[in-house]
Amino acid sequence: MTPDRIALTALPGVPLVNPGDDLPALILAAVERAGEHLQDGDILIVAQKIVSKAEDRYAALSDVTPSARALELAEQTEKDPRLVELVLSETRRVVRHRPGLLIVEHRLGFVLANAGIDASNVGAGADGETVLLLPADPDASCHALRQALRESSNASIAVVMNDSVGRAWRKGTVGMALGASGLQSLLDLRGDEDLFGRPLRVSMVGMADQIAAAASLVQGEGNEGMPVALLRGFTPASSDESAAELIREPDEDLFR
Repeated sequence: MTPDRIALTALPGVPLVNPGDDLPALILAAVERAGEHLQDGDILIVAQKIVSKAEDRYAALSDVTPSARALELAEQTEKDPRLVELVLSETRRVVRHRPGLLIVEHRLGFVLANAGIDASNVGAGADGETVLLLPADPDASCHALRQALRESSNASIAVVMNDSVGRAWRKGTVGMALGASGLQSLLDLRGDEDLFGRPLRVSMVGMADQIAAAASLVQGEGNEGMPVALLRGFTPASSDESAAELIREPDEDLFR
């Protein structure tokens, strides 16, 4: 059932995350700091960046030796060849490029700029300029986080990992689900009826993406320091389905 009201709360006081930090413990402390406790049906939305930091997905550009292909693409895109080499290491194939822009198909199937590698809100590090890669397996990260939180709180919850991405047909970034656990990420409405009794033929809802985008409203996109949000009042069907279900097959993708 579609609720007529939901509550989205940005959890305060989550510290800067370092490699090896106990992320579930930090999130539970933030829940308590907000005067809440986890309940059955809650959804936690966690920014990709703090998961990558906890999993030590850092890379120092000073440690990278660009390949010939990276040097060629760096000249064409006007990017640091060391960064381009890291992008290629996370990439199945280059989709589009021009000066200032490098769009690739990530090894996990996402199509996005720079393979999701980012330097914003990442410290410079002892080795010079440092960047952050996406988690090795966002769905597995969400599953592990959900299991740990469930054991600590005894609450049946879901977890979504979100990140900001651009779109081929629109300006601006929106929140997208990179990983999910405990909810039906893709809702298939085909066969249901519309208001006039006509069967829906193509309607499929990217539920995890909608949740990810909504949470971005309270998490922010810059220096807000609110990487975790709690969504309450909306309980999608529980499922072991992963966010990978949202990735369109290449032969159905007209933009790739």
